[in-house]
Formats: sequence, structure tokens, C-alpha cells
Amino acid sequence: MGERGPYDLLIVGGGINGVGIARDAAGRGLRVALVEMNDLASGTSSWSTKLIHGGLRYLEFYEFGLVRESLSERETLWRLAPHIVHPLRFVLPYQKGLRPAWMLRAGLFLYDHLGGRELLPPTRTLNLGRDEAGAPLTPGHRLAFEYSDCAVDDARLVVLNAMDARARGADIRTRAALVAGRREGDLWVCEIGDARGGRETARAKMLVNAAGPWVAQVLGQRLGIDARAGVRLVQGSHIVVKKLYDHARCYFFQNADRRIFFAIPYQRDFTLIGTTDRDYEGDPARVAASGEEIDYLIGAANAYFRRKISRDDLVWAFSGVRPLYDDGASEARAATRDYVFELDAQGAPLLSVFGGKITTYRRLALDALKKLGVGGDAGWSARAPLPGGDFPVDGLPALTARLRADHPFLGAAQAERLARSYGTRAAAILGAAKSGADLGEEFGAGLTQAEVDHLVDREWALNAEDVLWRRTKLGLVMPAQGAARLDAYLKAKTGLAPPATIPDWRAAAEL
Repeated sequence: MGERGPYDLLIVGGGINGVGIARDAAGRGLRVALVEMNDLASGTSSWSTKLIHGGLRYLEFYEFGLVRESLSERETLWRLAPHIVHPLRFVLPYQKGLRPAWMLRAGLFLYDHLGGRELLPPTRTLNLGRDEAGAPLTPGHRLAFEYSDCAVDDARLVVLNAMDARARGADIRTRAALVAGRREGDLWVCEIGDARGGRETARAKMLVNAAGPWVAQVLGQRLGIDARAGVRLVQGSHIVVKKLYDHARCYFFQNADRRIFFAIPYQRDFTLIGTTDRDYEGDPARVAASGEEIDYLIGAANAYFRRKISRDDLVWAFSGVRPLYDDGASEARAATRDYVFELDAQGAPLLSVFGGKITTYRRLALDALKKLGVGGDAGWSARAPLPGGDFPVDGLPALTARLRADHPFLGAAQAERLARSYGTRAAAILGAAKSGADLGEEFGAGLTQAEVDHLVDREWALNAEDVLWRRTKLGLVMPAQGAARLDAYLKAKTGLAPPATIPDWRAAAEL
């Protein structure tokens, strides 16, 4: 058994909160380690609605502080990662009999002014009878409001934070699980198990439990500590269909049950529809979109769009469990999305993280380190771009054009995808290639050996699911033969037998 440390900080959990804390702490000069039992973002952080948003509906529950913090983070994250974060305009149709128009106007006025908006355009009123946003909708919709938020590639946001943490000295280890931990004097002594059955000991002055849906399990089963705070597991499911409309805006719809859902342009050729909110019991690793949830989203979409969809139109369905702080709310949709810390300072400090959302992960990291008494420059993480994000927020078209100019064999769609995924680091993946053949084997959907090697060597990818569903989302369009060849290549390269290439979401949903 090997031994590592002592670290200043050991973090359990490789979701957005864990890697955000690791990045901030490493940037302040701490010796940091992070362990994740599976792949980065393999839990909640890759199953979101893919938005950086203020949370307009949270105003209804008087969560003004959370909304203000979230709104202020939108443009910060856009500046840090303009390749994977981009602005979107959201169309909110007025629906007679639901929230009145004056309430929508008042909420959007607050939304425009709470968070220090500088770059994103303000709310405006639409006449859906004249605006193209009305064309895809069923008859009868006349009034709508259009406001700003941002979209994000959620899993890549996690990976980029982990990459930056590593570049600043953090030890990031995936497929490495906390088996047990105990206090010895002023240190935590933790046993870590890896995917090959190995064991080692890691020592750390402070321990952060950012295990998401498993936060209570880590406390009770791995550390032998009873949690004072409660965690409420809320399931959110989404469906993906071929795109329902041609313009680039999103829709924010109200349902008769007062729940809301989004319809969002996704990965060029698709529309993402979600999400649901319902309490979840069971193993978070086994969560799947249920037939009931899928039918709910299909029915909700069909109530608004002229083009009707059915189960046969589904390209993908996915589901995640949000580990929310249990504030006693009667409905899952009303449970707070704010984060809460539980600090156990009886000896070497242990900080457990409950709740949170992707939009506020950087602020959560700031507050976590403050809670632990960590000093240093608390503002650096808002200034330093994430890997590949060192270009202006409006510079993505120019970056894409430069990739094509330097590599004329690239198609427009492939160049845009590489720019959106890797930003300025796309050039390093392409290297001095003069033709597609110089990038090695082409597995399909524009995925090349050079890109796969980068993902394995620099981004912790080990199997086809990591590559196709978290790092690239090319699982939506990858031919079965290409996925099989990718499986074989990765098995040979990594020496690990990969799991199923494409998760059988249809079977899991019992469709």
C-alpha cells in the first residue's frame, strides 16, 4: 500500500462543486488532492439542463439572494470559458389562466436589475403573431417576453476546472474511491481504492465531502459520522428529439400544474426538453428517466408546439439526481437550490457540501474555503480563464475561422465543434496536420484518433462512454460501427475493459 500526502486539502467528489473547490484552493497555493470514484461529472453534473442561469422561477419562492448570486455569475463564467458558455435568448409566452402578465413583467424587471448585467441584453416584449418565435407554437399565443441567460456544456465545465486545478498543482484522481477515513491527531488518514483493486493511504489536514448524492453515504458509511443537515434527492429528467424549430432561441414554458420546462436548441440538430422535479429514493447511480416522466415532457411539449412528438421521436433521454439541502419544502420543485455547509471541526476539519447548482459553483468554492479559514487571493478564480477560454466572449467565430484557415481540410461543422469544445487548445489537438489522415483513425461523426488521444492523455477519459457522452456528446450521432471501433481502440490504449458504449436508456426507462 502506497502513501500520499500530507495534503492541505483532500476533496471527495469529482462533480462541479468538488473540482471548483480544488481549482480555487490550488490557485491559492494549497497542496490539494481530489478523488472521484467514477469519471469526472459522471453523476449530477452531467445531467443538468445545460444552463448558466439566474433561476427566474426561484423568485417565486423569494430566493432573492440565490437569484442575485446566480445572475452575477453568468457573465463571469461566460468570460472565463467563452468556448463552452454562450448567451441565449429565452422566449417566455404568456399563457392565459396561469401567471398573469404583470407578474411576469415584474419578475423579469427584477431579473434584469438584480445581478449587475453588463453584456447580456435586457428583456423585451414580443408579438408572437409577427416574431419568428411564434411560428413553431400552437395557435393562440400572442404575447411573450424575451430575456437573457446562458447555455453551458456542463460536463466540459467540470473537466476544465479539473484541468486548471491540475495545472496549478492539484492531484486529480478518477476511478479512485474513498474506502474509509479517520482522524489521527491533526490529520485525516484516508484509504483510497482504485479501479484495479489497489489501495493506498492519503493524509490531509482538511477533508471536503463534495460527493453530491452520496454526501450522506460518505459521512455515515465511510467516515462514521452522523450528518446534522439533511439531503433531499430530487430527480430531474430530460428528453432530446430532432430539432423542433430552426431559430436559435430557447423557450421557457409554463404548465397548468405550475411547473415549468425548457425547450433548448442542442448540439446543432436537436432540441433538449426538460426538466422534471420529483423526489427520488434508491441508488443515485441507477437513476433513469421513467416512462411517466418521458410522457409528461412529451405532453408538455405537444401543448405548445405545432409539431407533435411521440416516444418514437426520442433520440435520447437522461436523468440525474440533484442532492438538494432538505429545507422541508412540501414539493420537490419548491426545494431550495441554494447550498449549505456542515462543518465538523472536532479535530481535523471536515466540510460537507449539501445542495448547490452549476451556476454558483465558483461562489460555492469561495464560501467553502472561507468556511475552512483558507486565506489568499479570493478573487483570482474570477479573473483567470479556464483552459482554452483565453479569447474574447465574442471571439468564437474568429477562432473557428482560424482553425479552418490553418487546417483547410476541416469541414465547417467539425471546426466549430472543436472550437466550442476546446477553445484555443483545439489547435494543439490538430497540431501540424495537413489532412484528415494526419489525425489518425476517424471513428465517425468527425471524432479522430488525435482528439481521442487528447481526451485520454489530458482529460481523464478511459472508455467510450466518457468520450461520447461526457467529453463530446457525439453519442447522439455516432454510428454503431464507429462506437465499436472506439471501444476496441480505448481498450487497447488504456488496458481497461470499457463498459457498454451507449447506455441503454430505452431499457432503463422501460420504453
